[in-house]
Amino acid sequence: MQVALVMGSISDWPTVKQTADLLTELHVSYDTHVISAHRMPQELQQFGESAKAEQYQTIIAAAGGAAHLPGMLAANTTVPVIGVPVQSHALNGMDSLLSIVQMPAGVPVGTMAIGNAGAKNAALFAAEIIALQDSDVDQQLQAYRKRQTEEAIESNAQLH
Repeated sequence: MQVALVMGSISDWPTVKQTADLLTELHVSYDTHVISAHRMPQELQQFGESAKAEQYQTIIAAAGGAAHLPGMLAANTTVPVIGVPVQSHALNGMDSLLSIVQMPAGVPVGTMAIGNAGAKNAALFAAEIIALQDSDVDQQLQAYRKRQTEEAIESNAQLH
């Protein structure tokens, strides 16, 4: 697998599914895991420590609320971690965003936007990393960008 999709809770799946669907479209292989940073600390550490041996090229970690999952994974691996703040009920995802983006120097986490936009951008960002070494993924990204441009141009017709 090229990407590990990790979520703090199964309730994060509707957001992470946006990532999974786009990775599938881009021909990027992935697997999914539920690992709670707060309820499964040993499993989280083991997963992070074994990520490189498992040959993951990136980890996309989605979490809501306190959202320690991306940072704690990053603390346990040198595989690039992309954080997706899940939109929460209490603070509309701002708590998740700030928790993920405020990593101390030396433990980076690439942080995306809150919610579905961030989930989709995480897939694209992971694919861009993988495309540096995988020409098939690079071609899929080029085709995706071309479709985006064509759809935007065609949307002009809706104005008339």
